Amino acid sequence: MNKIYSILFSTHILVFSFSAYGQASDAPVKTIPSLDVQRYLGTWYEIAKYPNWFQKKCVSNTKAVYSARADGTLKVLNSCKTSDGEVSEAEGTARQIGAKDSAKLEVRFAPTWLAFIPMVWGDYWVIDLDPQYQVAVVSDPRREYLWILSRTPQLDKKVYEDTLQRLQAQQFDARKLELTAQAAAK
Repeated sequence: MNKIYSILFSTHILVFSFSAYGQASDAPVKTIPSLDVQRYLGTWYEIAKYPNWFQKKCVSNTKAVYSARADGTLKVLNSCKTSDGEVSEAEGTARQIGAKDSAKLEVRFAPTWLAFIPMVWGDYWVIDLDPQYQVAVVSDPRREYLWILSRTPQLDKKVYEDTLQRLQAQQFDARKLELTAQAAAK
């Protein structure tokens, strides 16, 4: 009887461990507590990303430039170098969701006349940001997208490794990250 109880107890612990692990991976994505949009404006270089369909043509020098618009939204200008050496650009609009210091934004690259359609807006959540606003990580609530961004084209290895540890603590799979090629400064 003790052997059966022991096996049942061990099995229960094993099942509990697996269910706890499953629940941990389903934990909500956490944003930073607050975002000062004025400090966030400017140029951000992509250091790494989860591969996605809309950046397939980009081979290097991927960056985003954020600037304020009079209506309170942000202009987003994304650019990258393609395999044929051309520069590809996409202009979009970002808006904060919620409070004026919310780290949850939405971004749209569709034409303005489609802005009323909810599905043209994508989640842009700032989930990690250093106090000096030099390194940021952006994702979405489903962990489908992930970008590591820096104010400079290269990132210190230790800073990158520390960032990866924080991402893993939020159940992001760092093995899916693809490093972005950056051209040497001219």
